[in-house]
Amino acid sequence: MGRRALRKIDPELDLSHHFRTVEELPNPCTAQQLFSDDGPFEIEVGSGKGLFLQNAAIQHPERRYLGVEVSHKYARFTAARLAKREIKNAIAVHGDALRLFRELVPDNSLAGVHVYFPDPWWKKRHRRRRVLNEAFLTDVVRTLKPQGKLHFWTDVQEYYDVTLELIAEKIALVGPLEVAEPSAEHDLDYRTHFERRTRLNDEPVYRSQFIKE
Repeated sequence: MGRRALRKIDPELDLSHHFRTVEELPNPCTAQQLFSDDGPFEIEVGSGKGLFLQNAAIQHPERRYLGVEVSHKYARFTAARLAKREIKNAIAVHGDALRLFRELVPDNSLAGVHVYFPDPWWKKRHRRRRVLNEAFLTDVVRTLKPQGKLHFWTDVQEYYDVTLELIAEKIALVGPLEVAEPSAEHDLDYRTHFERRTRLNDEPVYRSQFIKE
C-alpha cells in the first residue's frame, strides 16, 4: 500500500528549531543538548508524517521527543507539522536511525524508544535491512534508562513474531507486555497514519512493549 502525496510545506514556516540532519546533531545527543533541559527523552524511529510525534509532544509537554526518518521529504514534512503548531518539545531529524543510536545516543539516557510500522522488507534477501535487528536492539538496551520502554507495533505478523523471538533469545528486555487497543474518538485519533489506515481497513495491528530492568 503506497504512501499518499504530501501536502506542500508553507515556505514562510521557520523550520530552524524543528528540523535537523543526523550530521547536525550534537554528540552526545541528549535532551539537555537539544532542548536545554533534562526532561524525559524519547526517540521515534521512522517518524513518517509525524502524527505520533505531534500528538505525543502535545499530550506530554514535560517530555522531549526526537523523530528520525530516512526520507528527507517526510522528515521536513514532520518538522513543518511541528513548526505550524509551535510545538517546542519535539524535533524531526533526517538520516540513519541506526547510526544515530550507534554513534550519538549515550548510555542510559532514554525514557522510551518507539518503532511503529517499520518497513518489513518483504523479500527474504532484503530482510537484513530491517531496523529491528540484533545490533539495533542491543543499542536500544544500552541507551534506555532502567524502566525505559521499547514500543513496537506492526501490521506484519511474520515481522512481529521474528522480532519477539529475537528479543526473547538475545536481548535483555522484559516483555512482551500487553498493549491495549483503544477506540479512536476522531479521524486522527491514532498513534500513526499507518495505524489509522490499517484499522480503517479492518486489518490487525500487532502491538508490544518491553521494559529495561
